[in-house]
Amino acid sequence: MSQKKQLKITFLGTATSTGVPMISSKNPVRYSEDKRDKRLRASVVISWDDNNYVIDCGPDFRQQMLRANIESIKAILFTHEHADHIAGFDEIRPYYYQMGPVPIYSDERVLRALERRYEYIFTTENRYPSAPAVDPTVISHNDVLTFDGVEVTPIKVMHGDLPILGYRFGDVAYLTDVKYIPEEEKEKLKGLDILITTALRKESHKTHANLEEALELVNELKPKRAYFTHISELLGFHAEIEKDLPENVFLAYDELEVTV
Repeated sequence: MSQKKQLKITFLGTATSTGVPMISSKNPVRYSEDKRDKRLRASVVISWDDNNYVIDCGPDFRQQMLRANIESIKAILFTHEHADHIAGFDEIRPYYYQMGPVPIYSDERVLRALERRYEYIFTTENRYPSAPAVDPTVISHNDVLTFDGVEVTPIKVMHGDLPILGYRFGDVAYLTDVKYIPEEEKEKLKGLDILITTALRKESHKTHANLEEALELVNELKPKRAYFTHISELLGFHAEIEKDLPENVFLAYDELEVTV
């Protein structure tokens, strides 16, 4: 049995793939002066005992890590291979210079995608001198891991028709790009202190849960608290949406820190 640890969740980014505001957008959210309406691509770091575990490294990774002052990491866990979740992969170089090959965790499909897109990181021949290196571990939703005394369980969720991974760290679950969750995987999500999940917009979407579906999931799983992420500007202004949410449900925003 893993010892209960105090976890800190830092939201590095809370936006959908285009970021908020989106380039050339005329949506009113673009002109908001509320910093909570300025969102980088979705990612979190989960920390305890000076250990930092990052989930996803999208195109804003460098900016996010500087902003959050994350000087060291233990590993990166990947949810899936879409660009808004992996496009900052080369920015792991400073961590590689510090620690050597950076541990990464993903399923087989995502690892193959990383190898194709970042061949120079994985090659063992004629390596570019400043290229980073990684120490990959292939995982699946059937695994249970332990990182520095915390049990970590991969969760299979469906991003439309694409199976991807969410992660439960202790009693905190991070599930991004969710449309629905297989019933057998919901069993892994009982008794949560914190559920973090997708609420893309108000209207229905083929591959992401909308606000109504996210609230239905919270009502079904009954975590103590829930935070919504992977948000589009089409959801609306942060302040207006949050005031109508249940008292234990919140919109996440960039740089928000939550401890449990």
